Amino acid sequence: MARDTVETHFAEVVGALRPPAEKGDPDRPIRPGSPLTGGQARKVYDAQLASRLCDVAARWMRENDLGYYTIGSAGHEGNAAVALALRATDPALLHYRSGAFYLARSAQAGRVANEGLRDILLGVAASAEEPIAGGRHKVFGHPSLAVIPQTSTIASHLPRAVGVAFAIERGRQLGAPGPWAPDAIAVCSFGDASVNHASALSGFNTAAYGAYRGLSLPILFVCEDNGIGISVRTPPGWVEASRQPLIEYFAADGSDVAETYEVARRAAAHARENRAPAYLHLKTVRLMGHAGSDVEIGYRTRREIAADLAHDPLVATARLLVEVGLETPDGLLSQYEAERDHVLKLAMEAARRPKLTSARDIMAPLSPRDPQRVATESARPPKNRDSVFRTLPEDEGRLTLAQAINRTLADQMLDDPGLIVFGEDVARKGGVYGVTRGLVRQFGTERVFDTLLDEQAILGLALGSGVSGLTPVPEIQYLAYLHNALDQIRGEASSLSFFSQGAYRNPLVVRVPGLSYQKGFGGHFHNDNSVAALRDIPGLVIAAPARPDDAAAMLRTCLATARAQGTVCVFLEPIALYHTRDLFDDGDNGWTAPYAPPSRWAETHVPVGRARSYGDGRDLTIVTFGNGLRMSLRAAVRLTQEEMSCRVLDLRWLSPLPIDDLMRSAELTGNVLIADETRRTGGVSEAIVTALVDNGFTGRIARVTSQDSFVPLGAASDQVLLSEQEIEHAAHKLLS
Repeated sequence: MARDTVETHFAEVVGALRPPAEKGDPDRPIRPGSPLTGGQARKVYDAQLASRLCDVAARWMRENDLGYYTIGSAGHEGNAAVALALRATDPALLHYRSGAFYLARSAQAGRVANEGLRDILLGVAASAEEPIAGGRHKVFGHPSLAVIPQTSTIASHLPRAVGVAFAIERGRQLGAPGPWAPDAIAVCSFGDASVNHASALSGFNTAAYGAYRGLSLPILFVCEDNGIGISVRTPPGWVEASRQPLIEYFAADGSDVAETYEVARRAAAHARENRAPAYLHLKTVRLMGHAGSDVEIGYRTRREIAADLAHDPLVATARLLVEVGLETPDGLLSQYEAERDHVLKLAMEAARRPKLTSARDIMAPLSPRDPQRVATESARPPKNRDSVFRTLPEDEGRLTLAQAINRTLADQMLDDPGLIVFGEDVARKGGVYGVTRGLVRQFGTERVFDTLLDEQAILGLALGSGVSGLTPVPEIQYLAYLHNALDQIRGEASSLSFFSQGAYRNPLVVRVPGLSYQKGFGGHFHNDNSVAALRDIPGLVIAAPARPDDAAAMLRTCLATARAQGTVCVFLEPIALYHTRDLFDDGDNGWTAPYAPPSRWAETHVPVGRARSYGDGRDLTIVTFGNGLRMSLRAAVRLTQEEMSCRVLDLRWLSPLPIDDLMRSAELTGNVLIADETRRTGGVSEAIVTALVDNGFTGRIARVTSQDSFVPLGAASDQVLLSEQEIEHAAHKLLS
């Protein structure tokens, strides 16, 4: 394998070094006053060298069609000293140039050198035997190393990292400490270009906000600043100038392992002892380009490339070891060659290991299902209900949708001491619509609390809490607000189990008040009827209860699914039905329902993906959900009076769709009308039609939907939203 400029430079510079006459002492400081000993520096160097050679091997593998990932860590190997400054049990969320950190952490944990190397090379080869992602992606992660895998290249893991720091403290306070030590700190690394991204700014701001409020947030942010993002330069001084002033700032030369170790220790100590955020700014270089396919000379001058090469951290550590008499140039060069041959042999072995070969195997970690376990979990009765309820919910009479959700949250919080409820306005105010009213009085501010106005921060707190052993139930105040932070669900929450084969999970239930029909109030930002972006996310469960009894049972199911299987659930609540009481006539209380006592939870359990049918009509099946259920039931009565016998199927679950129940109801009538309150294009009805056709339905199908429009203010909303009259008209047309 040919040597590139970086390898040649290492050999030339190290070969020209001149060691002192006396041998150095590995137990003494590597420099006067340094906390880094010679022996520790040697360990850092070993991790740096192994990481560099993994980069060399990855490019050789790609050139020979044996590997698939060439974004390397060359130039960033100083992060091995950061790993050494931390404990091996501190949870770490690392970006993609963290090879040396990962290998140093692996050695800290007592693993033999080959294990860490093999992890990385199996990832490059996309082998099914790679221990964290199993060939699904090249990530740094391992449950035994407290390294949580991240696929992010744009710092979308920072909000979660803040959530992990939050959960370390909050879990301890609640008696649900999770997997981390009580005095652990979270560490997350990222590049200089990423500090400009909204998710990074959200992470920094949330940490600063928490510190300002006196919350304990022990987190170490590590910015590895190589001055360039692919081909776009970061202005010199920008990282320091743009930092959050409320977060303690530390800076070091990432090519100088002694300085990096000393400063990293001080930064980690600040975070650990003060339970407060710290920011470590490491000045690094980028060697070998952004990735194997990157031709740097197209956007950088030769002088710029040479300047980075002159600050190669591997060369710098080698020079340090030689200067203090711990190594000789010949010894280091011999080690390089021996290790290079060894890593390339490991790479060839990794390339021969089994790959993922079936869709079933690939998708296995996405959304595992254990219906019996979930049913058992959801039926577990809470204890000491009298301590919270003055009147038990089942003795209150018929409840509204909002009341049923409220009582269910209280029951579940009694059962699960790690369940926390949070979001904008959910505590003292009890939510904009009163759904969480009284919970803060019942359970205290440790478990029910208001957050800052930032959906990325809310979801990040939830993701960090979930992976740390708590059961987070965040509220996103309106469905439209979720789009501000959708990548926290798509790229962070729903991908974690997939890229860790279930070793790390997000037991998460996101409550989202949404959908339309608020009598013209608020316009599109409060009347959002689009769920297309959610339904596209693999493995995500979307619950859409319309009735109070369904809402209670389905919320218990979602929480049980989250706890038992680590499933990510979105619990979509139709705002317009929160306080609705009547179905057909004023005062009929047809939209209220009694609350099932715990003794009946098993028999009233609603499994994920089970619909609910109303009526026994043989002429027409109306398939619907959410607000559409109430409209369809009202329309069905009038249609039946006109001798059109109808049944109504409430899907209840928008992902996964209840295909079996859908087909059964469709076949009973041979005519299906889909009443869909979402938009005609990209709406739920498209998926329902596809499901019917894919599963062999040969009857007639029609659909009636809302228009492809944002929802306007006032009475104009009636012109673009699905109506009862449109449902009736479509039914007449279908059956004519």
